[in-house]
Amino acid sequence: MPAKGTDVFLCRLDDLADGASRGFDPGRTGQDTVLLVRRGATIHGWRDACPHHGGTPMAWRKDAYLNAARDRIVCAAHGAQFDIETGVCTLGPCLGQRLQPVELTVTAAGNINIRLEGEEET
Repeated sequence: MPAKGTDVFLCRLDDLADGASRGFDPGRTGQDTVLLVRRGATIHGWRDACPHHGGTPMAWRKDAYLNAARDRIVCAAHGAQFDIETGVCTLGPCLGQRLQPVELTVTAAGNINIRLEGEEET
């Protein structure tokens, strides 16, 4: 398991298509704990945990975090929808709550890294 306070490589920017989402397991726990969504050159990173349902993972299958229009993150457990840029729930039982952001960096070489901090990321 990577040490807290370290940067962990997730993928290359080119590995995440514009408008796509993907889950990652940077703490090597055996399940995705982070989700990324790409919008143009911007990468949005969130903990893969619904704020309404006790931290339930949100994908209905591997890397399937977005609605059909690809303009909202959706929790498969109960259908809550979240704004991609802000993480705020816009529809569903957790209205007004938000996803927890993760600290990402994109290097000049196009590598997307996450900063592992605290218990949530391991």
